[in-house]
Amino acid sequence: MTASHPLLFLDVDGTLLPFGGPGMLPLPRDGRPEDPDAPRPELGFIDPALGPLLLGLACDLVWATAWMGDANEVIAPRVGLPELAVADLPPYDEGDPNGLGWKTRALVRVAAGRPFVWVDDVITETDRWFVELEHPGPALLFQVESSVGLTADGVGEIAAWLLGLEP
Repeated sequence: MTASHPLLFLDVDGTLLPFGGPGMLPLPRDGRPEDPDAPRPELGFIDPALGPLLLGLACDLVWATAWMGDANEVIAPRVGLPELAVADLPPYDEGDPNGLGWKTRALVRVAAGRPFVWVDDVITETDRWFVELEHPGPALLFQVESSVGLTADGVGEIAAWLLGLEP
């Protein structure tokens, strides 16, 4: 990673791996990822065209997912991504006393003032408020619909935002 490049924090479930839509497996009951070693037929819903699009962005890609390092073993090869850095996140089941998403504080900490994009299917107004108040640099919180996931058009919107950062 280059300290001057923006970061792109990338979620998996509901983002690269859509769920809950027509013809797909239902939403996870408790929101926790299943055992990554268990058969996951929904992995076939991952769009392999997204990997090259994401790699073409002017940023450093970082996993920000409950999959943690397993994303490099299970998801990265399916989407055509190399091994990525993994954000240091708290345990999934750790609640926040202020109602923030479980990743929010950690992502602001990891960004350390660098511009960042957070791509996820679960981003609340509280998360947006916290990032605006606590992160000194530009940030794009890019929420996708979990039944659709990230699309090429979405990557295009992110690319345009990143281009707007350049002097």
